[in-house]
Amino acid sequence: MNKFISGLMILGLLSLTAAPSFAANIADVGENYWANKEINIVVDNDIMTLKGKQFNPEGDMTRVEFVNALLKVLSNENLNVNIENKFSDVTKATKNYENILRSQQLGLVYGYPDGTFQPERTVLRSEAQSVISHITKDMNADKSILNQFKDANTVPAWATNVYAKTINYGIYVNYPDSRELRPNDKLSRAEAAVLLARLKDKLDLVKQEYIGATTVEHLAVTKKAPNNEVKVNNVERVISEGNVLAVAFEDKFKSEEHQAGDIVTFVAPEDINTQEGTLVLPAGTKFVAQLNEVRDPKWFNKNARVYPQLTQIVLPSGEQVAFNAKPFTKDNSLKEGPWMTAGKLALCTVSGAAVGTGAGVGFAFIPDPTKIGTGIAIGAPVGAAVGLATGLVTKGLQYHAKSGEVVYVILLDDASVPATKAAL
Repeated sequence: MNKFISGLMILGLLSLTAAPSFAANIADVGENYWANKEINIVVDNDIMTLKGKQFNPEGDMTRVEFVNALLKVLSNENLNVNIENKFSDVTKATKNYENILRSQQLGLVYGYPDGTFQPERTVLRSEAQSVISHITKDMNADKSILNQFKDANTVPAWATNVYAKTINYGIYVNYPDSRELRPNDKLSRAEAAVLLARLKDKLDLVKQEYIGATTVEHLAVTKKAPNNEVKVNNVERVISEGNVLAVAFEDKFKSEEHQAGDIVTFVAPEDINTQEGTLVLPAGTKFVAQLNEVRDPKWFNKNARVYPQLTQIVLPSGEQVAFNAKPFTKDNSLKEGPWMTAGKLALCTVSGAAVGTGAGVGFAFIPDPTKIGTGIAIGAPVGAAVGLATGLVTKGLQYHAKSGEVVYVILLDDASVPATKAAL
């Protein structure tokens, strides 16, 4: 029965394919432009905007433009402002006034010692790296990594640790010469797009205090799930304890060929999305399980039982995530359901009826061929009854599953999954 129900329920599993889309009609960014991919990413995600159909990739990036983009990457563009304006050159009439205060409140881009913010001043490449270093997780970066760049001696003393960290994290830009950092040059809009796209791709490296608020979304795998909440932010998706997921055997499975301690793998047959459309686990995600126990079939038609415990997720990227789940059944086991058992008993009954019919015909034919019908009438039901009785007292079925066969598992603890990087 479980397999029959599973087959029906998987058809209703909510699934949306997350695929990156590139913005169309950016008039001044050709397909072969060096930052084409990153510019399309920041435009598609509304991190940076066009003016008409122009991106102006070679134009300078101003401080306020950098602030606006950072707030969007960090999902803090709607942060409630609860600080007073202390900048002498910023008033409520200043464009992006609230974003400037949001930046100050979060500690993204600070003002100057003279009390100004200078929103239209161009950002230097080293200043952008300083901001990224400031908001990402601390690390003891080896400054010798700068030696691979031929202009390492131009990096200001205050920025050596900054560059060592951001280079180690892979959130920096070194175009057009891959061996040059050009820290004292102005940051162009194209270079800003590269930094912002890379930061978006590595939000797991950003300190939690800079990430926007978490929202609660919902799975819809089965109405019987005790819980369906998923906490979503830019860094992770926390699948709450009690959620139920549909997973499929990666390979065919036969209980008689396994024992306790064996490892079995399942896969996500389709993208697992929230009802609100957030990708939680991409198709192809593997679930690693250990068999805690394998019970053989027993007499009186008791089927084999398999007790797997899922302990780990392996994402398509290769990243491993702790996971604790068991089959969503009364005793957390996998076994052949009543439909399969009924099939076995029906087969026994039919086989018994066939044997009984043959015996009835034989016995009726010997003394009186005209009584064959009577022999069938007696032999068939007697044989069927014997067959059914035999089926009821024999050992039950082994547990078999085909590759791709779906089962449902319930989470025993919260599972934290990194936000997908499919968009990049």
